[in-house]
Amino acid sequence: MDIRLYDSFSNRVETFVPLREGHVDMYVCGPTVYNYVHIGNMRPVVVFDVLRRFFERVGYTVTFVSNYTDVDDKIINKALEEGKGEKEIADFFIKAYADSVSNIHSRLPDVTPRVTEYMPKIIDFIGQLVKVGAAYVVDGDVYFRVASIKDYGHLSNMKIDDLLVGARIEENSKKESPLDFTLWKSTDVGIAWESPWSRGRPGWHTECVVMVNSIFPNKMIDIHGGGFDLKFPHHDNEIAQSQALNHNNLAHYWMHNGFINLNNEKMSKSLGNVVLAKDAIAQYGGNTIRLLLLSTHYRAPVNVTPEIIASNEAELAKMENAFRQLSVAIQLAGETLPTKPSNNIDVFLEALADDLNTSNALMVLFAAIKETNLVLRTRPLNLEKAKSLFQSLRDMFSILGLHIDSPFLTEEDKRLYESYLAAKNAKDFAKSDEIRQKLMARKIL
Repeated sequence: MDIRLYDSFSNRVETFVPLREGHVDMYVCGPTVYNYVHIGNMRPVVVFDVLRRFFERVGYTVTFVSNYTDVDDKIINKALEEGKGEKEIADFFIKAYADSVSNIHSRLPDVTPRVTEYMPKIIDFIGQLVKVGAAYVVDGDVYFRVASIKDYGHLSNMKIDDLLVGARIEENSKKESPLDFTLWKSTDVGIAWESPWSRGRPGWHTECVVMVNSIFPNKMIDIHGGGFDLKFPHHDNEIAQSQALNHNNLAHYWMHNGFINLNNEKMSKSLGNVVLAKDAIAQYGGNTIRLLLLSTHYRAPVNVTPEIIASNEAELAKMENAFRQLSVAIQLAGETLPTKPSNNIDVFLEALADDLNTSNALMVLFAAIKETNLVLRTRPLNLEKAKSLFQSLRDMFSILGLHIDSPFLTEEDKRLYESYLAAKNAKDFAKSDEIRQKLMARKIL
């Protein structure tokens, strides 16, 4: 199967060719852990979790890494405000973030490196940039020399001349150019480390490059992902450093997901319309939020309104009901539920192979739900068709990360269900309603 992905660097859909046969190395920028994440931060979590699951389903071994930025002015300020240490703040919000990832039914990455764990390597990396002339030291600060590389800003399609026109040139600036960015900051406020230049801490843009170089072979990965807002300057600056030292673009493919809008407005703290992920998940459930985020192609914006949420809740209820009733029907027919992977989801997989088109993949899933309801209404039950649909639905749910259970019937459950049908057929509605409540409590109905 050919897998096609949109590469933000080349600005076109490319056929995926792994650097190592049968393996996918993927890195996604993680959160700065100073506060609870908002619902927009969950979009790359869900998008790249599905991409990982898809790769695994079609036979690849995936190494998935996503970092925690636990060194940042925002963390230091939060620690000062609350009278706590930076590590205490970071640990608390890392756990909160991991809880949201789990509650939206995404798997945690294989490796979750923290900046504080890589400080010696970060300092060494910056030193190498200085040594090759791609960085320079001024009064204990270290800056990357953007002029040392060609085509700076290529990923975001930014032109240096345009950037220079729009840049604010500070008076008495230490930088050679307003485009040069900080690699090391001399400071005596908050957490800091000794370096050859000063006591201080690193800038934001170096950590991911160092982690990729340290964790993956050949200092190069297949896929680097994140939100669209990271293109410039963060990812452009990562590429610049990797080009200067390793003479590569850090990643073979760059993938970026679109924004989330609330009631057709971009989420913004200044507008006061930011929704925390933990609150949205608690109110609507992980499946509903996940389905909402997958309902639109990952590169397009997702609009969130009460009506759209309600529509996703209704679709989810249809899926849950059809799958559970299919499970019940198979077991009541005296069969065990299939456990082998389905061989009938090629169209679904082809949709995902086409630049992770989850909206088209969901159309295949919805069609299978309609077919399931038709099979459930037909008597006698076509058992082979029912079992095939069960396998297909289970696998599609799993790849999309939708947690929809299939009830396992005990002998008591089966007797109770037969009693329900008998009471219903006898039009003993009081008794059938009583049994129905028991069956619903067991998620059989």
